[in-house]
Amino acid sequence: MLDAKFIRANPELVKAGARKKRIDCDVDGFLALDQERREVGTWVDEHRARQKSAGKAIAGASADTRPRLLEEQKERKTELKRLEERLAEIETRQKELWIRIPNVPAAEVPEGADDTENVELRRVGTPPAFDFESRDHVDLGVRQGWLDVETAARLAGSRNYVLFGDLALLEGAVMQFAFDHMLLKGFVPVSVPMLVRAEALLGTGYFPGGEEQTYRTDERDELYLAGTSEVPVTALHAGEILELGALPKLYVARTTCYRREAGTYGKDTRGIYRVHQFQKVEQVVIDVADEAKSLAHHQAILRNSEEVLQAFELPYRVVNVCGGDLGVPHVQKFDIETWMPFRKGYGETHSASRFHDYQARRLDLRYRDREGRVHACHTLNNTVAASTRMLIALLENHQRADGTIHVPAKLRPYLGGRASIGRAL
Repeated sequence: MLDAKFIRANPELVKAGARKKRIDCDVDGFLALDQERREVGTWVDEHRARQKSAGKAIAGASADTRPRLLEEQKERKTELKRLEERLAEIETRQKELWIRIPNVPAAEVPEGADDTENVELRRVGTPPAFDFESRDHVDLGVRQGWLDVETAARLAGSRNYVLFGDLALLEGAVMQFAFDHMLLKGFVPVSVPMLVRAEALLGTGYFPGGEEQTYRTDERDELYLAGTSEVPVTALHAGEILELGALPKLYVARTTCYRREAGTYGKDTRGIYRVHQFQKVEQVVIDVADEAKSLAHHQAILRNSEEVLQAFELPYRVVNVCGGDLGVPHVQKFDIETWMPFRKGYGETHSASRFHDYQARRLDLRYRDREGRVHACHTLNNTVAASTRMLIALLENHQRADGTIHVPAKLRPYLGGRASIGRAL
């Protein structure tokens, strides 16, 4: 969440940021409650001080005056309890408004209502021009005996899939390459639970607002299946004060991710573009509260993912995400969209995000500087590779006329050195 002092000092900037993101929030209501909270808090402090002072007076009072002093102390106690209850109620109401106030987007974030208004920054690579009748990933996968969505639907409903043979091996190769790529960048591998408490989702900014997209266990456990390892990895140090020498924290996790895809009925129903379960390698950065350093990290994690796509010989573009397509906690986000021939366009495969201290404040994730002062950290994250969308891009872009699939040179060591997979159809 935003620092309350920042909101007080910059209410119009915060309101403008919310408008740019097309997010409804009540900044004025928050500020009114904030003022009331401070006033009532002062009264509470004064009553506690008076009660303490009166307690000392009672201890030394004469037998004649003690009954009156005790009665007055009882009245003070009743009034203090009333004020404390009022303060707790104000704080609860204020927090409800506070967590819905979005982060202020960077000035470089373009105006726009949705993803159709994201601004292209660059294109890398050239989409293939086939001299044969090409197939989509479903046709290729089914004909090769690699992909079965019908059996998956019987097992688990729509938007699920089963991978066989070389496609299952290719998925593993993609994930391992992406993981190894980040290890070479100095990132620390971490294996995290994907069943998390609500606090981790609230802390990273997915709640409130993302409940409908998240699978939840029953009331016995009250746990949620995370849609990205960003959630547990960013929350690893929640409630801690990190030492300056321990920063930056560079983490990479390879996990299974789960998404309900609520609200997408009838959208991207063919194939494995929009599914409930997939593999993902994610990079997360936790560092000091320095905007220049955060921007440098942002460019670095974006570059890490672009290098993976270049290794896979895939055409892609990078877009600067517009305000209306940004989430609540984001300062800025760059999406990478990879060319997918049968979409006849680019499909989102990566999202590189920076948050400044927004997530860290919600998570109580802090560090101590050289002078001993404590600050909220800055956080960032980006996809390195998401399995299903990478498989779509690899199958469709690298298909050959006979139905076999070219394997990029840098992926071959992960597939036993093979230059292609599949049989001639």
